[in-house]
Amino acid sequence: MQIGDLALLGFGDEGWGLVLVKAGLMTLAVSVAAFLWGLGLGMLIAWARIGGNAVLRALAEAYTVVLRGVPEILVIYLFYFGGRQVVTAVGTALGLAGPFDISGFVAGMLAIGLISAANQSEVLRGAWQAVPKGTVEAGRVVGMTRLTLFRRVIAPQAMVTALPGMGNQWQSVIKESALVSVTGLVETMRQVNVAAGTTQEHFLFYAAGAVIYLIITSLSDQLFRLAERRSLRGHQHGGL
Repeated sequence: MQIGDLALLGFGDEGWGLVLVKAGLMTLAVSVAAFLWGLGLGMLIAWARIGGNAVLRALAEAYTVVLRGVPEILVIYLFYFGGRQVVTAVGTALGLAGPFDISGFVAGMLAIGLISAANQSEVLRGAWQAVPKGTVEAGRVVGMTRLTLFRRVIAPQAMVTALPGMGNQWQSVIKESALVSVTGLVETMRQVNVAAGTTQEHFLFYAAGAVIYLIITSLSDQLFRLAERRSLRGHQHGGL
């Protein structure tokens, strides 16, 4: 690789810099959407495993076993190609004119979010169970409702325990977002593939892709560390 080749990463007419930045933002967008979707669903699954009846606990357990045991790429294919068939069948049954399709963003976000939900539910369940029973009993003694008890006692303490694990789950979601490239969504991995194939500068553009992912994960790690420090304020040894 020559020095002149680095001009391909610039923002000029012949540079790929701008499209790579846009692809990086798309990676961030699909990752955030998948993580938040997984967080909401993961909270429901964790609640079902802790406070649900026998049927809900069994369903939640089955969900985590299946989603943690199936390859991520298979789930993405299921949502992207299988989702097309479902949308087509529903549209045809309603008498709507085709063609019917499902976007790569939606398919990837749903698939990665479902996988993340299974893992996040384990983190949340462990954090919930780590809350000292004495503080929960004290809240009940003073007459707190279940919602108030959760909001003022359980959630703040569980969050301190959950944040490191949730940070790890976020990093996993970012890396799994690279698999969404199989749907044609122009995110980082898809864009560096196109750029490398067009210019035949494979090392340059795959290295650039690695840098983009490292920037996103490094900044994210700093944000989670900051959140952890803030959550530890007022706790013993919180400054360590």
